[in-house]
Amino acid sequence: MRAFIFPGQGSQAKGMGKELFDKYPELVEKADKILGYSIKELCLEDPENKLNNTQYTQPALYTVNALSYYDEVDTSGEKPDFLAGHSLGEYNALLAAGCFDFEAGLKLVKKRGELMSQVKDGAMAAIMNSSKAEIEQILADNNLTNVDLANYNSPTQIVISGASDEIAAAKSVFSFGKVLFYPLNTSGAFHSRFMQESRDKFRTYAKRFKYAEPQIPVISNVTAEPYKEGELITNLPEQISSTVMWSDSILHLLSIDKDMEFKEIGHGNVLTKLVAGIKRHVKKEQQAQAQAQAKNNTRTEPVKAAEQAEPTAQPKAAAVSHDSVVEKVKAWNAKHPVGTKVKSSMPGYEALETRSEAVVLFSHRAAVYMKGYNGYFDLDEIQAL
Repeated sequence: MRAFIFPGQGSQAKGMGKELFDKYPELVEKADKILGYSIKELCLEDPENKLNNTQYTQPALYTVNALSYYDEVDTSGEKPDFLAGHSLGEYNALLAAGCFDFEAGLKLVKKRGELMSQVKDGAMAAIMNSSKAEIEQILADNNLTNVDLANYNSPTQIVISGASDEIAAAKSVFSFGKVLFYPLNTSGAFHSRFMQESRDKFRTYAKRFKYAEPQIPVISNVTAEPYKEGELITNLPEQISSTVMWSDSILHLLSIDKDMEFKEIGHGNVLTKLVAGIKRHVKKEQQAQAQAQAKNNTRTEPVKAAEQAEPTAQPKAAAVSHDSVVEKVKAWNAKHPVGTKVKSSMPGYEALETRSEAVVLFSHRAAVYMKGYNGYFDLDEIQAL
């Protein structure tokens, strides 16, 4: 299976889309009429240094992402099995899924960028090599109460967003060991509680448009799951002030197909690098769990002679069927809601809390995602408290 993923704000650069504007002149002309300026000039020359300003960045990225998608489809003749986009990029995923046309999407993005750019006195920073639970604890211990977790980009990269003074103060408390702190060049505290006014205004504007249900599954930033019927008008405004669940979105796709092919559509390779990091983390988790399980299964007693029969005399273990795993997942979800407290049989993980419904992972594992741990546990390894 294959997923197309579209980048968002932060991937822009002067010169992006150079080979595309002349290839799709009609769409470029429509964009210029909607925006009131030359999108080609903004992206290729940026004479007034506006490309990094949110209200210009978002329409520019949306346009380049859209032209890149049309070019990919025109060239290859193939469409993806799944779609996802990082923040602004989700609009391109929904465009590709047939939820609205190019013009409607650009109008939505233009308004979104304008509203988000009006929010001042906020800042954002990326925290590297620290977990969600650790970040939340450090923020609480240092009384940084006006900071939210904005982006779960990968298990080792989380973005915080909030009041400018508290983001500045966070630099010193997140500079230890392998933990790194990177201030981001943004004009506001995006994807945080400080965007609620922009969210509400955008919701009012978004109701002017008609939307179709996705023709290709689109993973929502808000839920990290495919859009359900009727969710679009709810999730798009909510996305402005809620956490971007990017890492969980990729994990969801990998749970559908462990060999999922990801192709970044647009400028740069920011998302390609994040996906590679998420895959490495999943592999390490699997290795660690396998080692822990092997350790638990190691028998300390001598093997009795009666247990040393010829292998041919022993019945072969039945392969776990996909249907049985699906039933196990259904049974768990029917009985245990998200947020259930559990304990694990693995040492060191006695107190956990689920942060998702159980899913069929890699076609043969019944697993559930754990809050704070940033990883999946097999249902056979845990017990509800």
